[in-house]
Amino acid sequence: MTKTPPTPSPEHAPGGHGLHANVLGHFDSVAQSVSTMAPTASAAMTVPLVFSSAGNGTWVSYLLATLCTLVVGLCIARFARDSASPGSLYSYATSSLPPAAGSVAAWALLLAYVASGASVVGGFVHYASVVLNEFAGFTVPDIPLGIACVLLSAWVAYRDVKASARMMLYIELVSVLVISSVFALLLWQHGLHLDVSQFSLHGVNFSGVRLGLVLAMFSFVGFESATTLGEEVRNPLHTIPRAVIQTAIISGMFFITASYTEILGFPASAGPLDQSPAPLSVLAKAAGVGWLGPFMDVCALITMLSCTLACITAASRVLLRMSSNGLVPVRLGGVHTRNKTPHVAVIATAVVTLFLSVPLSAGKVSGETIYDWMGSLATYGFIVVYSLVAVALPIYLKRRQKLTNTAVLVSVLAVVAMVLVLAGTLYPVPEAPKNWLPYIFLLYLAVAAGVNGWQARQPKALPALEPTL
Repeated sequence: MTKTPPTPSPEHAPGGHGLHANVLGHFDSVAQSVSTMAPTASAAMTVPLVFSSAGNGTWVSYLLATLCTLVVGLCIARFARDSASPGSLYSYATSSLPPAAGSVAAWALLLAYVASGASVVGGFVHYASVVLNEFAGFTVPDIPLGIACVLLSAWVAYRDVKASARMMLYIELVSVLVISSVFALLLWQHGLHLDVSQFSLHGVNFSGVRLGLVLAMFSFVGFESATTLGEEVRNPLHTIPRAVIQTAIISGMFFITASYTEILGFPASAGPLDQSPAPLSVLAKAAGVGWLGPFMDVCALITMLSCTLACITAASRVLLRMSSNGLVPVRLGGVHTRNKTPHVAVIATAVVTLFLSVPLSAGKVSGETIYDWMGSLATYGFIVVYSLVAVALPIYLKRRQKLTNTAVLVSVLAVVAMVLVLAGTLYPVPEAPKNWLPYIFLLYLAVAAGVNGWQARQPKALPALEPTL
């Protein structure tokens, strides 16, 4: 006699949180991950930062970061084949680890997305000043620029998830295509030969490459954010794992190529790569298409806005999931009756993004520095969540009698990779105030865990991993 499969509870069923179910396809899920990573932003701002530490070993830092991201992506994709819900990374950790670990994963992931948003707000402020100076000959104070970036991103996230996902990917595609065209011209001009200085690692030391690896990892953080749209994606158990792995591989190839080409093609007459306010514009001139320079700066500006939108979109889904599990007040899980978006969570995450970025601008901290500081803080959150998901995977598979040696190996490699990245953030000790960021992050987690522990005095079971949809 054939058994009727169990019906998922309303919370676990498609649309169970009241979101717009089954409206996004593979294209849209890739859009969310790509836009959260913002490859254009990395080419414009992160590669120069990595170069300041790794020098001619920048491409090695990105190669190592690609491998680290790929093993983590394999862990995430394996979970994503069985489960789809808002805030999935948090759900993955919760499914197999103690409730305290699930709480840590939730708060770390929330901070990671919000801090990433604050970071690219700094990038937006920087490039807005560059673009305004190029086209209008004047600049606008940083504070109103940062506020405008967050408000516009929050408004789009509030209105329509499908429109925002499509818009984000179209913007990023145009930007990456233009940048790739300039890179191709630079490589053509230098002929079909390898840059001996880079491939011989001239002047490179291991400490520099390791520090560069940490910064390079920030280029990849958010590659998994398609998992936050599990309830809104069609056929999520097939679509999301593919999106996660494809995003990791394609982005890694782009970052390695970008780092190699920028160092190869950056003219000595323009000064060091890491000290240029608009390196993409300089590279366009070096490639003989200087007229593309201002356009590339506009692309960088828009992609910063797109990334802010993606981070608010992802953070709001995590907050929605946390509200349903009792980690935050239930009212933060409100879903708009017409737009089918978590509008309360969108507003809340936008406010926190403003809180992390605008006061720094008020304190005369440059947009580039905000990008660096907040990006480093976000990386801690992602490292913690990625590590917890990797630890949870073999436990989860063993309970389902699906554990394999390959899964154990991938899990171990992912944990080792994250430990190595974390070690690179602690030693050698970075300059102030970045040396304080690990302690700020730990204090944040301790306070969050303490509050949740106080709330949980009355026993309350966390929900299990969502059943196959």
